[in-house]
Amino acid sequence: MDQKAEKSNLIEGETGPFEVVIGMEVHAQVTSNAKLFSGASTEFGGEPNSHVSLVDAAMPGMLPVINEGCVAQAIRTGLGLKAKINLNSVFDRKNYFYPDLPQGYQISQYKNPIVGEGEVIVDLPGGERVVVGIERLHLEQDAGKSLHDQHPQYSYVDLNRSGVALMEIVSKPDLRSSEQARAYITKLRSILRYLGTCDGNMEQGSLRADVNVSVRRPGEPLGTRCEIKNVNSIRFIGQAIDYEARRQIAIIEEGGVIHQETRLFDAKTGETRSMRTKEEAHDYRYFPDPDLLPLELTQDYVDRLKADLPELPDEKRARFIKDYGLTPYDADVLIAERESAGYFEAVAKGRDAKQAANWVVNELFGRLNKEGRSIADSPVTAEQLGAILDLIKAGTISGKIAKDVFDIVWAEGGDPRKIVEARGLVQVTDMSAIEAAVDQVIAANPDKAEQAKAKPALAGWFVGQVMKATGGKASPQAVNELLKKKLGIA
Repeated sequence: MDQKAEKSNLIEGETGPFEVVIGMEVHAQVTSNAKLFSGASTEFGGEPNSHVSLVDAAMPGMLPVINEGCVAQAIRTGLGLKAKINLNSVFDRKNYFYPDLPQGYQISQYKNPIVGEGEVIVDLPGGERVVVGIERLHLEQDAGKSLHDQHPQYSYVDLNRSGVALMEIVSKPDLRSSEQARAYITKLRSILRYLGTCDGNMEQGSLRADVNVSVRRPGEPLGTRCEIKNVNSIRFIGQAIDYEARRQIAIIEEGGVIHQETRLFDAKTGETRSMRTKEEAHDYRYFPDPDLLPLELTQDYVDRLKADLPELPDEKRARFIKDYGLTPYDADVLIAERESAGYFEAVAKGRDAKQAANWVVNELFGRLNKEGRSIADSPVTAEQLGAILDLIKAGTISGKIAKDVFDIVWAEGGDPRKIVEARGLVQVTDMSAIEAAVDQVIAANPDKAEQAKAKPALAGWFVGQVMKATGGKASPQAVNELLKKKLGIA
């Protein structure tokens, strides 16, 4: 689907604005204990060549056998992308020089993939929404890994990854900026993680993207695209697109021509460089793999998989906004990871959802980000945070004391209720004690007291002084009421 070129997405060149057009081919490693066509382990980080079967090593006479679990994962992913599931699909041989794939070809899918057209809805800051069309999803086997830094004269090959199942998810050229592309890959990774079909760990190579970039003047036909291979971080995807778009614009403005090619992104320089001329489909000489029968599914099988799908990010976001009254921003932050959403719901159960969201988004996530931790490594459990909110609601502690209790639980653990009791952090609600503190502060600042009668905003300063005098333990509500009464502020 083509989108109108929005001014904010245009890149200004020397001779006028250009529009960047982006399509992505995402390779997602299927979450499975065994490989696509063999029973070898898919565990990451084993000794080189320790997870290799005779099939993976392409020993003579060894035949591939399809892993039904990987097929089910591909179908579940397709359903999560609102895509058409093809009940009949075919595995093909893709002929290409693979130095780290012993059979000398890749078993993939070409004309008849397992999943057809779908979509991913991407919500951007400011309310912009982009619907990214999915062209197809097909299954294929991954290649091994060539190691060039082990010996001055030889390259070594590790086949542990050879034969691991990949889902190649191909988008339509619907993205128009690096920001949209980053948001798309973030959303896609979130969907895969919710489904449990790919762990999304880009640093381990289980999710990587080939990024197709072209530029054109607004309203003109699509330009010639260049493909940037194997980009393995969301930040690098954005940098690669921005650099490549500028590179192509400069060539066009100088009267040159863009040649279709495959390029690599150099993270150290932030630049792309030429790798090889881009192959076309006919260069791979696809043909149906004679060792594998066509894959035939029943609608009942697909329906059973669909019935077991979890609630996905879009549905969860809509429910959080509707049922909990959250802002779209808070909902987006909370549903980004399945674990984060679950944590929030555990805290919010039976409590003020907006207050729970505020604490999870600001206090918890802020601290996690500062220390480089994930929600799974949070020192404060949902039960502990919920207990802190219960203490606030009961009037046992103030919001300020609650943050102190949160810090203690973060550092030392423990039951917030017992911490408050043992350390004497209970909020002062004794009106006579609070009144004495208020009188003392007013008496010490008669000039400001007079000014506050004319400028009621100064009451905030008095509140701060009283809270300071009581060690933050006074009930802020009681302090406010007493100050207004004694200063004669309505």
